[in-house]
Amino acid sequence: MDNKIIEPDDWDQPRGYSNGVLTRDGLLFVAGQIGWNKSQQFETQDFASQVRQALENVIAVVEASGGIASDVVRLTWYITDKHSYLSNLRQVGRVYREIFGKHFPAMSVVVVQALIEDEALVEIEATAKLQSHCGR
Repeated sequence: MDNKIIEPDDWDQPRGYSNGVLTRDGLLFVAGQIGWNKSQQFETQDFASQVRQALENVIAVVEASGGIASDVVRLTWYITDKHSYLSNLRQVGRVYREIFGKHFPAMSVVVVQALIEDEALVEIEATAKLQSHCGR
């Protein structure tokens, strides 16, 4: 079995990349997800709301592969404004817990000058190890 491309069924097709790649041994690599919806449109310019959408997008790719939130083992967040992140920590924490519960994988937050999509305030990529491939 070769690597499998993962795309949620009801999403617009990405241009020039895949939203997820699942390896034979159950590793799922989720491309950086930003705060746009399944039609690749931004509905908000609010930082915490874009975090919510980006995390929901990560979970959508994980679920499209047959996984669940607790399969995520690593998240890397790219943010364009450190102040927006720090001043919204309480809201970001609440949003995170609503989506991931008390599951806290390894995480990094990196401040970047810009993201490819001008309206994006955050981009989150993930790695998951699907339990169905772990013999659990």
